Amino acid sequence: MHHPVGPGRSPAAADRRTAGAAFHLGRLSVIVSVGPAFRLLRRDMNLSAYLRDVKDFPKPGIVFKDITPLLQSPAAMDETVRQIVGRFQHDKIDKVAGIESRGFIFGALVARELGVGFLPVRKPGKLPWRTQSVNYMLEYGSGTLEIHEDAITKGERVIVVDDLLATGGTARAACELVERLNGKVIGCAFVIELAFLPGRKKLTGQRVESLIRID
Repeated sequence: MHHPVGPGRSPAAADRRTAGAAFHLGRLSVIVSVGPAFRLLRRDMNLSAYLRDVKDFPKPGIVFKDITPLLQSPAAMDETVRQIVGRFQHDKIDKVAGIESRGFIFGALVARELGVGFLPVRKPGKLPWRTQSVNYMLEYGSGTLEIHEDAITKGERVIVVDDLLATGGTARAACELVERLNGKVIGCAFVIELAFLPGRKKLTGQRVESLIRID
């Protein structure tokens, strides 16, 4: 655990017990109010410690960055969402667009913390209502993303969220969908960025925020 909260106590339990107090203990600092709840203001956790390398997955020669250890940690998940929200909390966001599928996990939680709506960007045939679609190129072949045509009101300020920025094709397609519906893309947020791939370049002109950068 990266933030000592006392033996046998979870970070959430510690937050509840100390709500309303102000103190300094190790890496913990003052209590601040966020909406109706109180939270501990703390330094950024080392989220990369919650990634697991899986060699030769999904095919030989690839080292897969597995985020399931992060998903299994309430403290790490809370920190991930806190950091993303912190990057955009002053940008007057109206909607959060999450890219299928792990973008749904983080995007929905970010939307809840920001107090705004969440909209899913999905693969073809998954959305029940009328859709807009964008085709994009993959390393081998092509892909398609769709969004409900009434998901965004003209002028709404949207952030696009996904777990990973690699080659940037899916994120760019998601941005194009937002703009096609006359929304304004304020930025793109990723938990992990593979900086040795051209994802950021593919998103030239967009604000890109990532929490874990792998060179």
